[in-house]
Amino acid sequence: MSLQHIAFESDWSAAQAIGTYPVSTRGRLIADVGFMHCSAPDQTAGVLERFYADVTEPLLLLTLDESALAERGLEVRFEPPAAGVSELFPHVYGGDLPVACVGRVDPLPGRAER
Repeated sequence: MSLQHIAFESDWSAAQAIGTYPVSTRGRLIADVGFMHCSAPDQTAGVLERFYADVTEPLLLLTLDESALAERGLEVRFEPPAAGVSELFPHVYGGDLPVACVGRVDPLPGRAER
C-alpha cells in the first residue's frame, strides 16, 4: 500500500533544506502530535476536501517509501483519526520524517481554482 501525505509546498521546501520534514498535519508538528498523519491513495481526496478545501497556497502530495521508513526505524500504524471513527488511517511514528523517505512528490491542483 502507498502512504501519502499532503504538504504545503513551503513546508516541503524548508524540509529539503534541513533534511527532515517535521509536519504532522496542517498547522501541527510531529513533535506535538506524536506522529505524522498520512492516508492511503483512496483516502487522499477526502482528506483534501475535509481539511484543505480553503487552502490557496500550493500543495504537494508526498508518497512515502515504506522500505526507507522501516530502514530508519519509523513505524506505520493504522488507526482511527478520532474516537468513534471506524475508518483507519496510516500514521507514521518515530520522529520527524527524513526527506530521503519520500519517494515521489507531485503537485496537487490549486485550491483557488475551485
